[in-house]
Amino acid sequence: MNDATALPLVVENLTFRYKRRETPQIADISFEVHPGEVMLIAGASGCGKTTLMRCINGLIPYTYSGEMSGSIRLFGKSVLDLSMAELSQTIGTMLQDPERQIVGSYVLNEVAFGLENLGIPRPEILRRVDETLDKLGILHLRDRETFSISGGEKQKLALAGVLAMQPRILLLDEPLANLDPMSAREALQVFRSLADEGISVMIVEHRVEDVLSIAPDVVLYMEDGHIVHAGTVAEVMEVVDYTRIKLPAEIVERRARGKPAEAFTPALQRTTGDTLVSFENASFRYGPEMPDVLHDLNFNIHQGDIIAILGHNGAGKTTLVKHALGLLKPTQGRVLLEGKDTREMSVAQAAHTVGYVFQSPSQMLFAPSVEEELTFGPKNLGMPTEDIHRNVDWAVHTVHMETDLQTPPLALSFGQQKRVSIAAVLAMRSRILVMDEPTAGQDYWNYLAFMDAILMMPGFDAVLFITHDVDLAVIYANRVLLVYDGCILADGTPQDVLADEDRLRRSRVLPTSLLRLNRAVFPRTGKYMRAESIAHQLDGH
Repeated sequence: MNDATALPLVVENLTFRYKRRETPQIADISFEVHPGEVMLIAGASGCGKTTLMRCINGLIPYTYSGEMSGSIRLFGKSVLDLSMAELSQTIGTMLQDPERQIVGSYVLNEVAFGLENLGIPRPEILRRVDETLDKLGILHLRDRETFSISGGEKQKLALAGVLAMQPRILLLDEPLANLDPMSAREALQVFRSLADEGISVMIVEHRVEDVLSIAPDVVLYMEDGHIVHAGTVAEVMEVVDYTRIKLPAEIVERRARGKPAEAFTPALQRTTGDTLVSFENASFRYGPEMPDVLHDLNFNIHQGDIIAILGHNGAGKTTLVKHALGLLKPTQGRVLLEGKDTREMSVAQAAHTVGYVFQSPSQMLFAPSVEEELTFGPKNLGMPTEDIHRNVDWAVHTVHMETDLQTPPLALSFGQQKRVSIAAVLAMRSRILVMDEPTAGQDYWNYLAFMDAILMMPGFDAVLFITHDVDLAVIYANRVLLVYDGCILADGTPQDVLADEDRLRRSRVLPTSLLRLNRAVFPRTGKYMRAESIAHQLDGH
């Protein structure tokens, strides 16, 4: 057996409590990581996964203060005896929110930043930058400004900056959150290849099914700050709470047989009603010398629509919905919001009809407390005080943040910030709700709970959500827009749009186990639904 001091990482009896918290965020954590090992760390939001990462990479105690006991050794040395500069050359960390990690104005500068700080010669820097960008499939972005690339491309860029440093341990906090399915698969293959080269890879991820494709060597399952199970994939799949962590559909369907499960039917009207938004030959480019990002779009959004917008990173999905909001105006054609040309409307006027939840919560959070964050929008819309209190109370309960009303939003985890940003828009009670990657960074239970709550509450005439989570479209949408390179490739019911696997793959959208299970049982169920509900229906209850 290897000498423990030679192992990349040894954690023993680790406990940590944040300075302003009364109870520990993690307690009595012990495990080892071996060279070339891929470790998946799974658990519901708030179970302590990110805190554990911070302890390992030195952000605790160098950035976040509190009480820590136990020990962490990297290649035999205590993390407390290493400076942040020394730690950064051993451990590469990718944060949940790429916006927090990107500091350079251009892609080339961003990836080169860490290497320049290490004093590496320029020819070697350029070689590593190009090699890393090429490995991640974004070499074509090399000379682009970082603000102009999509959220998924920013996720890849943040990863490139880490990989270029050639760390011996790689910590990845929700690395797939903003990636389209094909990009996620490619990134995972990169992680596996790095492990095969001897790097230890630790992945915190809610998209468990995706990570299983590279056969992680060890899975740690956490609940309430503790490791409740550690073992092989097969072992953990049988003990994980499948209502909290999304497992492969066939496992959930098997385990849910004979157990009660409520099938979900949204209260939102599914029949087509009045036209709310119209795109008429709409095209858009960001500058006169730049190519079109959207090409001659023609479609309507109707009352009763629950629309999932699927497509690859950089396909134009966010640009499309920003036209519905009036944040962008078409360079050709027009967009009508309730019959009025968006060119003739201010963003504030459009906000009465359309509420928008940004992909990155840090772009929209600013208030000193969650409560003030949620009241800001309704106050600006001129709502009566009684309505503001009622709507804020509904919104905060919808996203399960009741105990954090007085907490500063930017002090919360990425997943919690995402829920606050959603609640801030819910509180405004706009007619149309638009959400960009609403489930990024959310555990299975939370995203089902707030999607259920949103769609069951009266008040929204239509809901649109941009997502890379095909299962979200399977479970909730009554209409799917498949976007590819600024064009709408398909528009129809989930059963129709998601039936053509060749078209999905061309769009960098991959079928999931839940989609395949629903296709197989559709003749018996007559609709698409979550795996637990399939088990319930097939049981004959």
